[in-house]
Amino acid sequence: MPDEEHKKHGDNPHPRGTDRIQVRPRNWLVPVILLTLRDCASYGYELMERTAKFGFEAMNPGTYYRTLRHMEKDGLCKSEWDTSSGAGPARRVYTITDAGEAYLQFWIDALEQYRRNMDAFFSLYTGTPPRKVQEHKEDG
Repeated sequence: MPDEEHKKHGDNPHPRGTDRIQVRPRNWLVPVILLTLRDCASYGYELMERTAKFGFEAMNPGTYYRTLRHMEKDGLCKSEWDTSSGAGPARRVYTITDAGEAYLQFWIDALEQYRRNMDAFFSLYTGTPPRKVQEHKEDG
């Protein structure tokens, strides 16, 4: 069987197009920025540094700032010019809005379902029982 697969796919052990599978959801940058802003207000360059741990290390700054502008236009965040730093130029500081909090919660709910789906997938793949996920619902 391995020889048949090798003939089918040439020297590449993976079917065409599967050597670069993206493992993060589409539009992942928006909820990552919102999560970062939920922690504290921040300016663009600092946001870029803080979101790098989510897989955005080599992002084009233009794309990043364009995303921030779209988010602000959609009401997910707002910005103000900070001129308090006398040592340098004014910076645009971003904060999350109530609409941004609601959108982030939508993503959290969707990602929890996604995690359950992935747990079921790996459980079937490995033949082990699915792990228990603790519910984090607030009393209210």
